[in-house]
Amino acid sequence: MAIDQAARNTCSLSSIGKENGAKTSPPFDTVINLDQGDPTVFEEYWQQVGDKATVKISGSRLMSYVSDARNLCWFLVPELEAEIRRLHRTVGNAAEDGYQLVVGNGSTQLIHSTLYALCPRDSVEPVSVVSAAPYYSCYPEISDLTQSTLYKWGGDACNFKGEGPYIELVNSPNNPDGSIREAVVKRGEGKLVHDLAYYWPHYTPITACAHFDIMIFTFSKCSGHAGSRIGWALVKDKDVARRMIKFIEISSIGVSRGAQIHAANILGLISDSCLNPNPEPNNFFNYSRRLMAERWEKLRQVVVGSDIVSLPDYPKEYCLFTGEFSQTNPGFAWMKSKKNIDDLEKFLRGYKLITRGGSRFGSPPNYARLSMVGREAEFNLFLDRLKAIIQPEANNGNDF
Repeated sequence: MAIDQAARNTCSLSSIGKENGAKTSPPFDTVINLDQGDPTVFEEYWQQVGDKATVKISGSRLMSYVSDARNLCWFLVPELEAEIRRLHRTVGNAAEDGYQLVVGNGSTQLIHSTLYALCPRDSVEPVSVVSAAPYYSCYPEISDLTQSTLYKWGGDACNFKGEGPYIELVNSPNNPDGSIREAVVKRGEGKLVHDLAYYWPHYTPITACAHFDIMIFTFSKCSGHAGSRIGWALVKDKDVARRMIKFIEISSIGVSRGAQIHAANILGLISDSCLNPNPEPNNFFNYSRRLMAERWEKLRQVVVGSDIVSLPDYPKEYCLFTGEFSQTNPGFAWMKSKKNIDDLEKFLRGYKLITRGGSRFGSPPNYARLSMVGREAEFNLFLDRLKAIIQPEANNGNDF
């Protein structure tokens, strides 16, 4: 999300400093957008992979809407289904045997299709969609975008008192705070949807093989290829899967077969890198896990001892994939302000750091979410900027 000209004009250090108690710092000329989680962090790895990640598609191929008429999900490319299932078996993060596989245009469309599929058609009132705060900021928007008579946003699952059917979105590891989540409401008429977009070894230890009724994953968070717009769901109930497929059929007549073939090739390379004892260039998850851990260590070194902001701590847990104890290294930093800073998003915007404020996640405004998955140069500039804000004595007159 690009910052508009009006926002640029309001990024005045003097005005924000007076309102929120900012310390004196040099001017900051470059706007750093940490609002979106655009996962370009793994770009260098795929550059090293080179031509092996390249797919050539002839002009006469992919002419039909249909990928496999024998499959319930008729627009799912068989190669992609095979590689998704192989990757889950390799990593051990989710059961795939006995599940229908539904492909979608990113996880957002899959969530839409799941809400559509789970809602009873004879309900007098829209079914409430809830999630425990801090919840993913797009859940309210997804639930209310079409003003559907089937479902509506019901808010924080911890405060939900409604009667009758409901749908609880369980995001684990959670975006924005990286915590491992379980269902909160736990009532008989409820349906659960597990959004496991970040349940991969580079973000969190794999502590169990998930086997929930509906599990949603996304290509973008696994490999970094957000532009391909590929997501998938593992669904136990065939009738639920059929209704999800119908939603995708009507809303987009399937999913790009070219994008699916690209994703199948990338996921295949990831599995190969994990299974090969001497992969070239590297085991993808070892590379990406090390990179995320290094970023979090650098950020913690900047924040440690700060009287302005703090970060959450994560316990070490045993990872079944790596065979080691490790910490969670989320794709976002869930930062909390201290002292007199009531609105952390506004405070950081004064230093041209664009973040997403806590209120978007159902939390107080003294929280903000910052992306950890941008390019290296941007991340390093962010660290320098943050250090100059919270450790002004360490700044030597440089503009960041």
